Amino acid sequence: MIFLTAVESVLPIIFIIALGFYLRNKGWFADSFAGNISKLIMNIALPASIFVSVLTYLSRDKLMALSDGLIYGALSMAIGYLAAWLMVKILKVRRGRRGVFINTIVNANTIFIGLPLNVALFGEASMPYFLVYYVLNTLSTWAFGAFLIAGDSTEPQAAHKQAFNWKKLLPAPLLGFLVALVFLLADIPVPSFIHSTLGYVGNTVTPLSLVYIGITLADAGLKSIRFDKDTIAALAGKFVLAPAIMVILVLAGHSIMPLPDIEAKTLIMQSSVSALAVLPILAHEAKGDVQFATNVVTASTLLFMIVVPVADMLLQLF
Repeated sequence: MIFLTAVESVLPIIFIIALGFYLRNKGWFADSFAGNISKLIMNIALPASIFVSVLTYLSRDKLMALSDGLIYGALSMAIGYLAAWLMVKILKVRRGRRGVFINTIVNANTIFIGLPLNVALFGEASMPYFLVYYVLNTLSTWAFGAFLIAGDSTEPQAAHKQAFNWKKLLPAPLLGFLVALVFLLADIPVPSFIHSTLGYVGNTVTPLSLVYIGITLADAGLKSIRFDKDTIAALAGKFVLAPAIMVILVLAGHSIMPLPDIEAKTLIMQSSVSALAVLPILAHEAKGDVQFATNVVTASTLLFMIVVPVADMLLQLF
């Protein structure tokens, strides 16, 4: 049952990637199409998606009531960033891959994979606890993780010659999150037609990101999928290190700040969810190693079908 749940969560992602791959090989997409998708997602669709998600899934009361989970999640991500940075230094991960490597370990594809999986495993009662991780994951990705990728170009010399881009201090996705927080905390109503419009636009983020991955795979060739040193280390960090950090924190803090059983399991499971689908988009925007980003997203998505049943069995002992 658990294995089927994992398969059902991951198969739609694989099919959409395959669609992008097939259509690119059939000549449906021009060479500039991938770049156009990247701009659309980063500047329009993703900010809209984040804005709607915050107002849909969160409330002021929920933010205050779930403070314990926020503390555990924030600590696990902070430690995860430090551990991932040390891995980059020890393994000598080359420039262009470092930001993606760290983001793969720390941040997760919470909405497209994490949400349906969590409901399937733990039921609707786990939704408030899922939202804790969703908020932290969103903040982590767009307030810090995205900057690591943006500053990790494969063209460092050219980047230094450019004038400083003030827009990088407040990228569109982070701006969407901050504006949503203002609306949430100030209890500002959003007209239904605006909410619906932003919702429709935001819903294109994941499918377009996955089509982009398929296009990138088609351009590079399927032989480009490989398990090299950096990929294996990033996957180990994602599926072993990240959930292990969360488990250790929950166990260590049980006597001081105990969590409900379902909340602890939710946080642990979400920390092991596969890599963000938008990593190749971010790498493209930063002139980083897009093939590596595509590789880790595809590999982590496929491996997740194996990871979920194993993780669920281990959680039964928790």
